[in-house]
Amino acid sequence: MQTTRKKLIEVTLHLEAINAAAAREKSIRHGHPSTLHMWWARRPLAACRAVLFAQMVDDPSEHPELWPTEELQQAERERLFELIEELVQWENINNTELLAKANAEMRRWVMEERLPAVLDPFAGGGAIPLSAQQLGLEAHASDLNPVAVLINKAMIEIPPKWAGQPPLSEQHTLDHWPGSTGLAADVRHYGKWMRTEAYKRIGHLYPKAKLSAGVEATVIAWLWARTVTCPNPACRAEMPLVSSFWLSKKKGRRAWIEPEVDRGLDPPQIRFTIGGDTEGRRHPGAAPDPPKVARGAKFRCLACGNVAPDAHIRGESMAGRMGAQLLAIIAEGDRRRIYLAPTREHETIARQAEPQGVPETDLPEKALGFRVQLYGMTKHRHLFTSRQLVALTTFSDLIGEARQRVIADAQAAGFDTARSEEYADAVATYLAFAVNKVADRSCTLAWWQSMRVSIAPVFSRHALPMTWDFAEGNPFSESTGNFLSALNWIEKVLGILPARPAGQVNQKNAASLEHANRIIISTDPPYYDNIGYADLSDFFYVWLRRSLGHIYPDLFSTLMVPKAEELVATPYRFDDDKEKAQEFFENGLFRAFARLREVAHPAYPLTIYYAYKQRESTQDGKTSTGWETMLEGLIQTGYQITGTWPMRTELGNRLRNMGSNALASSIILVCRPRPADAPRTGRRRFLRALRTELPAALHLLQQGHIAPVDMNQAVIGPGMAIYSRYRQILEADGTSMPVRTALAFINQVVDEYLADQDSEYDADTRWALAWFEQHAFNEGVYGDAETLATAKNISVQGLVEAGILHSGGGKVRLVRRDELDREWYPATDKRLTVWKVCQQMIYAVGHRGEPVAGEMLRTGGVAAVAAQSLAYRLYAISEKNGWAEEAFWYNVLITSWLELSKLSMVPLQEQGQFV
Repeated sequence: MQTTRKKLIEVTLHLEAINAAAAREKSIRHGHPSTLHMWWARRPLAACRAVLFAQMVDDPSEHPELWPTEELQQAERERLFELIEELVQWENINNTELLAKANAEMRRWVMEERLPAVLDPFAGGGAIPLSAQQLGLEAHASDLNPVAVLINKAMIEIPPKWAGQPPLSEQHTLDHWPGSTGLAADVRHYGKWMRTEAYKRIGHLYPKAKLSAGVEATVIAWLWARTVTCPNPACRAEMPLVSSFWLSKKKGRRAWIEPEVDRGLDPPQIRFTIGGDTEGRRHPGAAPDPPKVARGAKFRCLACGNVAPDAHIRGESMAGRMGAQLLAIIAEGDRRRIYLAPTREHETIARQAEPQGVPETDLPEKALGFRVQLYGMTKHRHLFTSRQLVALTTFSDLIGEARQRVIADAQAAGFDTARSEEYADAVATYLAFAVNKVADRSCTLAWWQSMRVSIAPVFSRHALPMTWDFAEGNPFSESTGNFLSALNWIEKVLGILPARPAGQVNQKNAASLEHANRIIISTDPPYYDNIGYADLSDFFYVWLRRSLGHIYPDLFSTLMVPKAEELVATPYRFDDDKEKAQEFFENGLFRAFARLREVAHPAYPLTIYYAYKQRESTQDGKTSTGWETMLEGLIQTGYQITGTWPMRTELGNRLRNMGSNALASSIILVCRPRPADAPRTGRRRFLRALRTELPAALHLLQQGHIAPVDMNQAVIGPGMAIYSRYRQILEADGTSMPVRTALAFINQVVDEYLADQDSEYDADTRWALAWFEQHAFNEGVYGDAETLATAKNISVQGLVEAGILHSGGGKVRLVRRDELDREWYPATDKRLTVWKVCQQMIYAVGHRGEPVAGEMLRTGGVAAVAAQSLAYRLYAISEKNGWAEEAFWYNVLITSWLELSKLSMVPLQEQGQFV
């Protein structure tokens, strides 16, 4: 009989190393599997590898015969931590010796002949199955979405079939082609043929830019602005809808677009020239203000100054009267961009493109994150210019011709017919991915990034928002968004994929999974109403279907991605009925979790990644329908939570990322089937357990520098661990306590815990905290301040002398951060307060640099250490009151705390810096 043993992940986890590696991974692009094909909300591979490893290995406490004392058990955990620390490093992605060592460690305690396989039933972008394969585990992936299924096939199913296969396409002297490197070489070769052939057919649509003295340069991009007729009857000019005139904000190479109005014509005409910094210019110029005057569609006419409202622009676009005007041409120079004024020739050539056989599929009438339908863009073809459609249809159709060339070459190399066709199908799959990578930047929703001087992809966010001025890339250039670059990205990914052992991918509903053998499950389930994967992936599906439909007839049997079974709570699919949408999601998730429990291996816990932000509810405090429905499904199917771990997935060294009041962490829930004899309890005992056990978990979260914006999400885990260990929690009337009520109680205990920390602060800080909660940094009545100060046994004058309060004219207010003494130094402050240290550190992080804030932490003593808990408290107050900007800065301080701690170890002078 199988004995269930506690796994390492149910006891402890090396969070610091995992979080650092996961955050760093966000900055790694070349060769990273996420660059194979666009998918939304992927988990970091570092976190996935660590979680799977810790999910597989026993905790040392389960083997007292080897480690009889707690000290020896902890020493063994530290050894495992060292292995995890190596395992999560990107540089070790293909370290075969290390991966074999990790695999041996996982096999050490397995009770079967071989390690069980791993399944992700909501595989999406494939991070979990790929991580399993990297660890030498048999990986299974399933998803309803055909685009996700194809991505997973391309990562874990296709490469093992051709591991070690030398390329067909070139003469080679190598005896060894590890992994998928031979396949990668063929993808590059046949892709280059496609590019050459495409240029023969449509290269005339991509003219060179004419420079001085007859010199020509390859165009990187054409910048366009959508246009409508000015609503002013005395003007009627074609208004360019421009959101920014900047071309380059790079230091020393700044460039912009200069509009010029010719009012001598009727109607007036607007033309554009190029402006920019010149060498030696003492006072560089800047781009003119754009005509966009507000959020949404509200633009000023450059000819008459009249502001066209959203209703006019929307009406013109819906009537098919929205046009486009060329703003600028960007060409390839000698290690720099060349910015040129638009020409009639280039505009005319662009309009000569006549696409044939383009997708006629409809965009959804409503969808999460979609805005383009409001402006007449109702079909997928409306998202592209005519020239872009010609390019994408040409490249897509060439995939079939390239496939025939692969078959011929394979048969010449001695492959039989079936094997030749299978290999050609594999090459064609990656070539189709290259076309999709071009599509992501060859669309009228792609825009020019003036800071990076490149084209931003369509899916910079999980949405299809409207873009008013857009960049049309040149697939035949050697710069941003070109076809050869897309091939290069894919080749690099193929070069690092493990291609072992064999993987299996299926298009399946998680509620109807079929597995003969018990399997380990790790997954990232849908986030209620957060991302509409099916609607978004239609953008890529229409092109994949055109080029690969005959290769994967089952995957591409429908015109668009199937949506009826997609687990997402979108009211627009249920006649705008939110209750029906929620019921559909709840039932679907319940059935999925019930099936997972049936196929899951009993010796291993289930791990679930979740990152759905809680929302405000006026009735129950902070709750979340997303969290509520996921947890209800999990607990009702008989699971209990045995471990929770917050994993940070954003870079910690960028101010915007650190302070953004959006989720930066995934919460890992570790679950086991709840014992049949689990006890019942009542509301009072449950609350007592929360107040007894939750503070320790909160303390650990704070010590781990969990971002304040993530705190309420992170604490759900330990709170629900208490809730889920009971078979039932009875209310006073005998009914069962629902998850929603439990979530509200968990948040209540969090608020109590943060408020209880107030007593640890000095009197000045306690006064400032109480005043801030009522007034923030705004003025209040002097008498109220004096009353509050008296209660704290201090005075208003003392607070003024301490430098944290302004007083005058019967009013007082807290000193703002930008008013704080810039010469302040903790060691010389005679009335040092936690409040002042906290505010000074925030200002330093934002305006003076982290080394200065680190020096404050080093020399601020106990007050500086306490600034961290104060920041949590102030964030909670700010968020509760809707003070978004204030909440931002407290989040910044906490998310930079780990780096500040490192900097505080070395005096500022020794770093070569000065306050």
